Amino acid sequence: MATACALANLTAGRPGQFTTSDAFMILSSQASSTPIRPIAAAIALLCAPAAWAQQTAIMPVVTIQAESGEGLGLARQVATASRLGLEARELPASVESLGAAAIEARGDVLLKDAVTRSTGLTDISSPGNGIAYAARGFSGNSAIALLENGQRPQVGSGTATTPSDPWGYDYIEVLRGPGSVVHGSGTTGATINAVRKAPTRAGALEAMAGIGAGRALRAGVGASGALGQGGAFRVDASAGRSDGLIERGDARHAKLLTSAAFALAPGLDLDLQLDHAQQKPQRYFGTPLVDGGLSRALRRQNYNVGDADIEFNDSKALARLSWRVTPALTVSDELVYMKARRHWRNVESYFYNPQARLVERSDYIAIGHAQEQAGNRLEARWDAGANRLVAGWEAAAIDFTHTNNAPYGGASSVAPTGFDPGRFDSPDPLRPNFRTDTVSHAVYAEDAYRLSERLLLLAGLRHDRYQVARTSLQGAAGFDATLQSTAARLGLTWTLAPDTSLYGQFSSGSDPVTSLLSLNLANSRYKLTRSRQLETGVKQSLAGGKAEWTAALYRIRKDDIITRDPANPALSIQGGSQSSRGAEISASVALAPAWRLEGNAVYTDAAFDTLVESGNVSRAGKRPSDTPTSSANLWLSYRAAGWRGGAGARYVGERFIDNANTQSLPAYTTLDASVGWQASRHVLVQLNLRNLADRLYASTSYGGSQYLLGERRHAELTVQWRY
Repeated sequence: MATACALANLTAGRPGQFTTSDAFMILSSQASSTPIRPIAAAIALLCAPAAWAQQTAIMPVVTIQAESGEGLGLARQVATASRLGLEARELPASVESLGAAAIEARGDVLLKDAVTRSTGLTDISSPGNGIAYAARGFSGNSAIALLENGQRPQVGSGTATTPSDPWGYDYIEVLRGPGSVVHGSGTTGATINAVRKAPTRAGALEAMAGIGAGRALRAGVGASGALGQGGAFRVDASAGRSDGLIERGDARHAKLLTSAAFALAPGLDLDLQLDHAQQKPQRYFGTPLVDGGLSRALRRQNYNVGDADIEFNDSKALARLSWRVTPALTVSDELVYMKARRHWRNVESYFYNPQARLVERSDYIAIGHAQEQAGNRLEARWDAGANRLVAGWEAAAIDFTHTNNAPYGGASSVAPTGFDPGRFDSPDPLRPNFRTDTVSHAVYAEDAYRLSERLLLLAGLRHDRYQVARTSLQGAAGFDATLQSTAARLGLTWTLAPDTSLYGQFSSGSDPVTSLLSLNLANSRYKLTRSRQLETGVKQSLAGGKAEWTAALYRIRKDDIITRDPANPALSIQGGSQSSRGAEISASVALAPAWRLEGNAVYTDAAFDTLVESGNVSRAGKRPSDTPTSSANLWLSYRAAGWRGGAGARYVGERFIDNANTQSLPAYTTLDASVGWQASRHVLVQLNLRNLADRLYASTSYGGSQYLLGERRHAELTVQWRY
């Protein structure tokens, strides 16, 4: 261990005795882009003498839920769908958990790879929006919420960048349908929450290293243990790089997650977190269509310029104080600070000219985001007898500054292959554009009342208020806007038998018409859209938990989307609506002691009910973009005698890229596999194989003339250590 400490100190660039403040200084520094530094800082933290502070109170015994990584997690308490600590089988909602063990066994490198194996989630991410999904007929970061351990950064200019890497997370929770009663506006389609591994006093150490095609390298380390007499810590760090098997596709990422928990006194606990993540994603904005379709000959090409750049930096600090006033009453206060810095400099639009046999490039776009968010959540929980109640108040202040080089001038042409990519050369300078100062307040309450041994009634109510002040940094007029919404949920769960439950629920929510932090003058007069959902379903465990399955039927309607005024098509008004209805089923079955089959499938009937676009053209009956009618996942796994393996398929149906439904992304199916060998008690070697059939497919579109291609066939070899 001493050798590891010395190496960490030297790698981090701070020779001598390392302290906790030194590690956090490295964590916060954005000057360095060395991916290994977060891992070095994590090791140094473990070595820091200052970290082992003495506490007067004794850390209470914490019960950790067993996690096999298999099944649907119906017995797990799910915080994403409710703050009341209910198990998934008790909740009148569609929710599932993806355990870290299952994610690792399937070889999912990115968090979105794991999320899209859950029921009904489709990846629509692009370099411009960071991470984005579609679910239940709704898409984008104004309708699908991304959380990290229950905290949610507000979305600026449609962009979400974290969480992106599954390392350090215990499981991923996915709530389908409106989640506004728990998390506020912008959750109509789904809510995704990455729940981190908790500090424990029991010492543990894990590490991972991987190498793969496309010059891929990745590594991770995680540790937990005691802090003095009354504390515990958890540190997770990871880093990686790859060229994505395309020209100039280099990408790298690194992150450090740190957590500590202290028992300050009997009934008084303190939790702390300090995190930092750096990403330089692949600077690839798609491949131009040739004769209206994908060209295998252009699969390795990247038409961005040679000096293109994308960088995301995200930091978070959190402190939570919990006081158990009585055995039934707990009061907590949580302070959180989140900071994001993002930068883009790319040529983003490509069109293949068949007459000239050239690729024409345009939209030389440079953008910068500076975002800071400080928030507080004060909450009281009551748990006594047949009644559980939680009530709270949330407040946040968000500063967002947007810099760009609008109107994004610049144009060039290159040959389809063998070309000089050139450099970013736009006549338009990069200048600060606008700043918004947003203040949000929310009050909420949830109540779970057990009417009888078989009936559980769940009710919730939340009111959100957002005040946005926009200041132009280029001399234009600014404005102030106030938006508010009230969300409700009423659900009933009927336990037919100890392992079988039926449920029904009504829920409502809201979404902004555009990102709140980048609200412009034209959208400032619009209120939040309104959504309402009716859902019913069944959840069941069979054969002592060897088999689990769930099914749900739902209908969602969203009103007040932007449409043209039928009386004056030159004007836009809030009067449109869209809806979706569908069926979902998921199952996990132990076929034999060594074999397990898991799968899910969805059918979604989504359409605009009222929508008029330019030219007074009605889109009623058309399917919203990025929404497949059907999708499915299947995974067969084997584990016995020191070996484990698995193989699976992912299917995504056809998706339109425009509201007119004139152009679509073809449906696709990809095949993946993994095989692992338990070399010793502590060491596992695993081979991960992706896109076995080397299917050429588009994961999403970036306009009508270019599509982002999915991963090519490739392999990765990993080694995992656990002590």
